[in-house]
Amino acid sequence: MNAKKRNLEMNALRPDYAAQVAQIAASNLAPQNIRRQLREFHENDIALALNLLDEQQRQKLYTMMDGKHLADVLSYCEAPETYLDELSISRQAAVLSEMEPADGARYLRRQDKRGRTNLLELIEEGSRREILMLSAFDEDQFGSKMTTNYVWVKTGTGVKQAMSQLVAQAAEHDNISTIYVVEENGAFAGAIDLKDLIIAREGTALEAITMASYPYVYADEEIAGGIERLKDYSEDSIPVLDSAGKLVGALTAQEMTQLVDEQLGDDYAKLGGLAAEEDLTEPLKKSIAKRLPWLTILLGLGLLVSGVVGLFEQVVASLTLVVCFQSLILDMAGNVGTQSLAITIRVLMDEQLTRKQKLFLVAKEARVGLCNGLILGLLSLGLIGLYLLAKGENAVVAFSVSACTGVALAVSMVLSSISGTVIPLIFRKFRIDPAVASGPLITTVNDLVAVVTYYGLAWILLLRLLPGLRG
Repeated sequence: MNAKKRNLEMNALRPDYAAQVAQIAASNLAPQNIRRQLREFHENDIALALNLLDEQQRQKLYTMMDGKHLADVLSYCEAPETYLDELSISRQAAVLSEMEPADGARYLRRQDKRGRTNLLELIEEGSRREILMLSAFDEDQFGSKMTTNYVWVKTGTGVKQAMSQLVAQAAEHDNISTIYVVEENGAFAGAIDLKDLIIAREGTALEAITMASYPYVYADEEIAGGIERLKDYSEDSIPVLDSAGKLVGALTAQEMTQLVDEQLGDDYAKLGGLAAEEDLTEPLKKSIAKRLPWLTILLGLGLLVSGVVGLFEQVVASLTLVVCFQSLILDMAGNVGTQSLAITIRVLMDEQLTRKQKLFLVAKEARVGLCNGLILGLLSLGLIGLYLLAKGENAVVAFSVSACTGVALAVSMVLSSISGTVIPLIFRKFRIDPAVASGPLITTVNDLVAVVTYYGLAWILLLRLLPGLRG
């Protein structure tokens, strides 16, 4: 039995807990029995079950959970706002009081001014204070994603006192694997691994087990710029500091993973010519606003490509056969340019890339394009020549056209490799996100390069050097 089949059989035998929760929610059991049974399931299974229920059944399920339990369930939902919107305002406030402040702040940003004010009045004071603090930051800043779920101790504290503070704070904060160390004025001084604190002798100075070079970010720092730096670390949490260097929050490993995922999603969207990532629930107007600017630019470039083709009207009129292979040249040039773009953007994630390394990258991509172009050019020379012979063209015309196509293919692939590398480098030089040098943009630019190369060579090789082919 192969591993794939075995895994399928094991998955088939595994209980479908989400379906079981949905069945319980749809049953006529007494409320007390439903509450008792729900406690036996993991919050993630209950979250998955919400997708299997209609709104009326979900409303019934909501009443079976207190604010803390429902908040824990919604923390596993990809779009918790969908279910929060189904709750009454008092119930929303109860759940938001128990949710992570960052999630609460994110939900409040979606509300109008009146709805936000009404909710804030009902949210528990401690949670409201934290939510307001996070709401002061823009969504693209680390401060909007941080949590106050961390443990801290002061410098100069002994190991015994630090353990006592850890135990006291652990009742409220469960993010205890890393303990932050702060000065008397709240300035961040470093971090201690929980294991190091546990095994340290009582008389050990706290500074001896403190990592003073621990990574950190600033609350007002933009996520797009700082997230690349955080990828180099595998810490359970990262401290967030204010402009004065004081500890104000932390980024959990879960939040950092989500930020990296969102950043990759935005980069992928930009490669597709979008201003930002979209989802299924996004309003039509917002989706149009994201796509239209690039489409307008690409329309202008497309008209330029068409205009350039018009300049070679004499070539097309004199030798209509070359038009048959235009799409081949354009497609291959676009494919090669997109490949070089993907490699370049990946390399540019290294902030320490030197000028020499950038030049090496351009040279390498040019060599790759040249080698691939020569191989595919020779292959197309033979295949296109044989194809034209089979269609009844004489050997001179067939292999003249195929030779021109092969040369044009090789040249355009080299130029496309270079443009796919140089354009994002230029964007980075002018502090523009290189991902904005998107696939559609590179493809359109390379269409222009390919058209000029192909018809220019056809004009020189077929009409000037071999005038007998005219007609």
